[in-house]
Amino acid sequence: MNIIIRMPNWIGDLVMATPILADVRKAFPSASITAMCRRPLCDLLTKDPSIDELFCFTKPENGFLRREDKRDIISKIAAGKYDLGILLTNSFSSAWWFWQGGVKRRIGSARSFRSWFLTDPVPIPNKGIEHQVITYKRLLQPLGISISSTKPRLFFDVAERRIAKQLLTQQGYVEGKPLIGINVGASYGSAKCWPPERFRALAVDLLRDKDVFLVFFGDASTTKLVKEIARGLPQRAIDIAGITSLRELGCLIEECNILVSNDSGPMHIAAAVGTPLIALFGSTEPVATGPFGVPESVIHKRPACSPCYKRKCPLEKFTCMEEISVEEVVAKVRAQLEREDRV
Repeated sequence: MNIIIRMPNWIGDLVMATPILADVRKAFPSASITAMCRRPLCDLLTKDPSIDELFCFTKPENGFLRREDKRDIISKIAAGKYDLGILLTNSFSSAWWFWQGGVKRRIGSARSFRSWFLTDPVPIPNKGIEHQVITYKRLLQPLGISISSTKPRLFFDVAERRIAKQLLTQQGYVEGKPLIGINVGASYGSAKCWPPERFRALAVDLLRDKDVFLVFFGDASTTKLVKEIARGLPQRAIDIAGITSLRELGCLIEECNILVSNDSGPMHIAAAVGTPLIALFGSTEPVATGPFGVPESVIHKRPACSPCYKRKCPLEKFTCMEEISVEEVVAKVRAQLEREDRV
């Protein structure tokens, strides 16, 4: 068989969807499997052993493809002569592309009025009922593939890990010392983010231990915020926000002893590479999008208004995040470091 799998459009969702690649490969060991993904997210899959080909495409920041770009994508799908297409996105357009591209069997969620374009529309539970990893796995049931125990994973090679270590050393990190990653942003919106002054207070407290190093992560949109948080901190606070590729980010997170993060792509990367986590949740539901397999890493106060799934707090009180104290996060970080010392 010739299989194409349309991967999700957000970093965290992409990571949570990686078990699908492994499960499809296990079910169809002789198939040619193509992962279709937006740039630059597709970079995270370049070393995945479950796929044979990456079909990468670019979508403008405004989200609207030109007519000629749509035609180009559809023609590339048609050229692949795919027997089977699995849609891990919920959009109308992605189902239409597979239908127009002549994919013979098309499996996807029965959402967004797109069932007409699917040969196998799959009903899925309402948001927040189960983990997104499980919801993705439900889409394989028409193929006779039961929900597996496969966990999200990302793959990096020795050379990539060596470059990540060199970058940390160049920034002043002393190998062997505790390294705590801090991710202050979240692409979806400010309602998912712990207040910047809390991250600042956390950093100040942790750096009282003269052996501890911090590394601040972030994309281009958070570089200014990270600089404000890190301003005046000791040199043991390393700011690399906005200067790393996605694959470099993954390797650097893998180097950390622990990552403190909002509900975000880097949080899911940490879970996939096995880095211990403290995941700060507010407007979203950790049952659905928490770090898979490590629910104990989540701090979520569950006020009456949460989860609201809003980009910005509609009440302007920000209760869900304000109730998470600096002292609680510091205590969890130190407890994790002590556990590692005992191992």
